[in-house]
Amino acid sequence: MTDLSTAPRPLPALWRRLDKVLLAFVVVFAAVAVLDTAALGGIAATTVTSLAHTAPYIAFAVLAVAYLKATGAEHLVAAAFHGRELRMICLAALMGGLSPFCSCEIIPFIAGLLALGAPLSAVMALWLASPLMDPAMFAITAGAIGLDFAIAKTVVAVSLGILGGLTVMVFAKSPVFIDPLRTRPARTGCCSSHTPLDDKPVWKFWGDPARRATFGTTVRDNSIFLLKWLALAYLLESLMLRYVPADLIAQVLGGQGAGPILLGALVGAPAYLNGYAAVPLVGGLLEQGMSPGAAMSFVVAGGVSCIPAAVAVWALVKPRVFAAYAVLGLSGAIAAGFAWAAIA
Repeated sequence: MTDLSTAPRPLPALWRRLDKVLLAFVVVFAAVAVLDTAALGGIAATTVTSLAHTAPYIAFAVLAVAYLKATGAEHLVAAAFHGRELRMICLAALMGGLSPFCSCEIIPFIAGLLALGAPLSAVMALWLASPLMDPAMFAITAGAIGLDFAIAKTVVAVSLGILGGLTVMVFAKSPVFIDPLRTRPARTGCCSSHTPLDDKPVWKFWGDPARRATFGTTVRDNSIFLLKWLALAYLLESLMLRYVPADLIAQVLGGQGAGPILLGALVGAPAYLNGYAAVPLVGGLLEQGMSPGAAMSFVVAGGVSCIPAAVAVWALVKPRVFAAYAVLGLSGAIAAGFAWAAIA
């Protein structure tokens, strides 16, 4: 008789191997083909056109990040963790907002910093700033929404990092931040393994076969990642523009006052799936009447609370520190929304 407890389970294994983005494409186009066949060509054309418009920004972002990876320039982030605590906080926030680290790459990096005794205040600054902006996201945001929005979000990322770091520094001896680490901090993430913190950049990397390989691998992986997610985002945007009434968006998330900004932050926190995919979606919402302040609060709250960024924090610190991280992120998103509403 077959032992059902040890029998293979092909469906769960197949589900884990399945590309969920590709599956989403198949489901969406199949649904449109069945329910609104006449719209299928227009939706596909709009998606391709939007992706082609963003392609130069994707190419620039991919090549820039690959160069930083191949040269090892991301190790300059380690310089933010030497010196006085206030200086560490400011430099960590700057590096977090400008470095090419993704949310999962930050896990082993921060695990190493915490193990080396880096102050939690500087680490919190890096944590809060890192998922909000990087060179690739800046280029894509500038192309899809506008250069002014991309610059403003970068300023918000750095400012939120500094604010979070200063908060932790002031309340470092409170019950929330005393003994913040889990017993065994995670040492690995879903990205490549962490390299020593004291590596120095090699700017002319092409003479080193290993660094050339890193450049090529990074270009390939990031190109697939960005093209895949942005294509899905533009597909969803085209569906939204076709089927979601613009007056509904304007009524819920448009207009002046605190309501749209607060709602943008509250919706952005649980609804965010991917920072790159969110950019064209927010662009579409802005076209349909979403207020600028609500857009800013949405992307900031969503960036801090998205699954990769949240896992990076949860994997290393105790729940009370994670809760502080979430509160700081949500508060900063709301403040950023009000500030951008006053400026834009």
